[in-house]
Amino acid sequence: MPFAEFGDVRLHYRWDGPENAPVVLLSNSLGTDLTMWDAQAAAWSKTFRLLRYDTRGHGQSSVTPGPYSIQQLGCDVAALMDAAGVTRAHFCGLSLGGQTGLWLAGNAPDRLGKLVLCNTAAKIGTPEGWGARIEAVKKGGMADVAPQVIERWFTPGFRAKEPAKVAGVQKLLEKTDPAGYIANCEAVRDFDYRERVEKIAVPTLVIAGSADSATTPADAKFLVERIAGARYVELNAAHLSNVEDEARFTKEVGGFLAA
Repeated sequence: MPFAEFGDVRLHYRWDGPENAPVVLLSNSLGTDLTMWDAQAAAWSKTFRLLRYDTRGHGQSSVTPGPYSIQQLGCDVAALMDAAGVTRAHFCGLSLGGQTGLWLAGNAPDRLGKLVLCNTAAKIGTPEGWGARIEAVKKGGMADVAPQVIERWFTPGFRAKEPAKVAGVQKLLEKTDPAGYIANCEAVRDFDYRERVEKIAVPTLVIAGSADSATTPADAKFLVERIAGARYVELNAAHLSNVEDEARFTKEVGGFLAA
């Protein structure tokens, strides 16, 4: 398993797909790891060179002292690209990963080809809401917050229809290091890109879930209205749209990247 070490962090990453294909960088959501993209990787690795990684504080990447910032996570991506010998790549991130993409598009646009922002927002939640979640994790660990998070991530219908998939994602969430989770919650809590979105000039696709209460379709449309030429796709899903509406997500994003 490859690791890249730079600064204070050791990032776990994985390559999939042909070496001479265009590179697509995949950035995970808060509380998951690079395996959240398994279904997409199976399809996209036929035409793209995929670079997946575990965000700092997640999966097999190191858990450095928090709080983190989205700027810090964006700099991690740029350093990972340097370590992997990638000058420029398409970028697809969901939720926390999407905010990382926003920062990169605003601060290192020369490193990006196309940008896919999935179930994310220029500002997610409130300080009070994040504070309550952080306190819950401190007191009860990840198992204490996992059921409530899963309810936000998937619609009741999907949870009833696909219990095995939901259980697999919940296991990822419960395995996340509490300190890493809290430090990333703090990064999302403190990130506000609402005044800078209009400066983004990278070709962008914005994905929303029609039942997403965490990053709503209105949040997604805020991005679309301010990023010149951005495309909008709304899926039949809650927050983890790449899992809940897997087939359409894979088709829409893959088509945008290949066009």
